[in-house]
Amino acid sequence: MKRWLPFVKSDPLVAVIRLSGPIAAGGRGGSSLSDAGLAPVIERAFRKGRPAAVALALNSPGGSPAQSAMIGARIRRLSEECEVPVYAFVEDVAASGGYWLACAADQIWIDRSSIIGSIGVIYAGFGFPEFLSRYGVERRVHTAGESKSFLDPFQPEKPADVARLMQLQTPIHDAFKDHVRARRGTRLKEDRDLFTGDVWVGEQAVELGLADGIGHMVPVMKERFGDKVKFALHSPRKGLWSRLGAPAVTSVLDEIEARALWARYGL
Repeated sequence: MKRWLPFVKSDPLVAVIRLSGPIAAGGRGGSSLSDAGLAPVIERAFRKGRPAAVALALNSPGGSPAQSAMIGARIRRLSEECEVPVYAFVEDVAASGGYWLACAADQIWIDRSSIIGSIGVIYAGFGFPEFLSRYGVERRVHTAGESKSFLDPFQPEKPADVARLMQLQTPIHDAFKDHVRARRGTRLKEDRDLFTGDVWVGEQAVELGLADGIGHMVPVMKERFGDKVKFALHSPRKGLWSRLGAPAVTSVLDEIEARALWARYGL
C-alpha cells in the first residue's frame, strides 16, 4: 500500500480543456461550445489536482461573439484567481470566435497548417422577395415599432436596415479588436492591419504576432514542465439524448449550420 508523503513532490499536471466545434448559446445539439455548457468543465480544469498549467486543445471556426467573450472571460478569471498559466494549441482552425478563445491563453501555439484570425463580424442571410412574387405569394407584415421587421428576408433589402446593421456590428468588432490587442500586446506586428477579417496559416500567423510559435501540446508542455508531466483531459459531458444518438430536426439544422461554418475554411 502506498502512503501519502507530504515531502514527496508529485509530477506536474497539465489540465487539458477540449474546445472543439462552433460557438453558440446553449451548446445546441451537443456539438457547440457555450459558456453555460463549459462552465463546470473550466472550473474543474483549474481547480482539480492543482495543475501547473491549463492547455486549450482548440479547434473552432467561431460563432456567437457574446458566448466567445463569456467563455474567454471565464478562462481569464480562473487563470488569475488560481495563478495558473494557460496555453492554447490550435488544431485545424481558430477563426473569429475561435481566435477570441485562443487569445484567452497566455501563449498560442499552432500547427504549420493551422488557420487562424478572421478578426471581424459577419451577418449572412438570404432574400426571397422575387421568389415569393413569382409564385404569387404576398408577404404581410404588421408591426408596432418601425424596426420590428428589420432585415426581413421576405422583403426587399432596405439601405436603412443595412446601415443599422453596420451600427450594430461596429461595437462588436471594436470589442474583438480590443480583446486581441489587450491579450497579444506588443507581439502584434504594428505595420499590418490584422483586423480586416482575413485569415493566416501557420508561420504567417507567427510572424504577425497572432501566435507565439509552431508546436504541439505534448512536446511543448514537456519542454516547459519536464518529461514526467501528466495530462488530465476535461471535456463537456453529452446529455443522454445526444449519447443515444436520437435524431431531431433541430440537430440536423444545427449540423448544417455548423458545416457551413467549417466549410468557410475548407474543412
